[in-house]
Amino acid sequence: MSSVANTCCSVLELRQYTLHPGRRDDLITLFDRHFVETQEAVGMHVIGQFRDEDRPDRFVWLRGFTDMAARSAALGAFYGGPVWKAHRDAANATMQDSDNVLLLRPVHPDTGLEHPGLPRPPVEASALPGSRVEVTLCFLKAPADEALTRHFERTMRPVLTELGAEPRGLFQTEPAQNSFPALPVRAGEHVLAWLTLFPSAEHHRAHREQRARSTAWAQHVLPGLHPALSAPLEHLTLAPTLRSQLR
Repeated sequence: MSSVANTCCSVLELRQYTLHPGRRDDLITLFDRHFVETQEAVGMHVIGQFRDEDRPDRFVWLRGFTDMAARSAALGAFYGGPVWKAHRDAANATMQDSDNVLLLRPVHPDTGLEHPGLPRPPVEASALPGSRVEVTLCFLKAPADEALTRHFERTMRPVLTELGAEPRGLFQTEPAQNSFPALPVRAGEHVLAWLTLFPSAEHHRAHREQRARSTAWAQHVLPGLHPALSAPLEHLTLAPTLRSQLR
């Protein structure tokens, strides 16, 4: 886990966009060129942007804020500013849906992502990262409580680490009211989520195969988690774009 002083963002958005068929690369090119530094200039952190490997028309990205008030100010500045106005029509033309957004916060101050992380590749970057990011979403019947987070730390984290997937962050639903209503978020849901970084697609596949065969996962991890779940676990397999900082 990261030290409290070196963690990124007390509020995160996990944004999953469903795009028109064949338009994902168009949005990624636009995003990487125009929407990274310009968002950070008004007070937010663009953590990473990704292709969802299991859904060819899904673009996923993460951005963070110091708190909910800063989120409102930063989003107002960006979406009311000149860069978004210049490119919004082109961006919106790629999208079928942009409302699949989970508002999250670290479970504890030291379970956020390490900051500042790797240097971001420049605009002229041409080599795609070979790494993969897996985000696991647990949709819960009620907000994550101390018993559930204790199960994660005492049982799930050691098993995941043994299986080559040490979690980089642990998050739960941010319960505060959406501070920028112009951008909807999923409300009325309770989520526990963790993020894992793999050096390559091959390492990620090996982990998934090990997890599927793991007795510890099947007999110790899942039984302690299932009573709290409102839906099956959801695993997102994400390939970083050319300029994703998280990679």
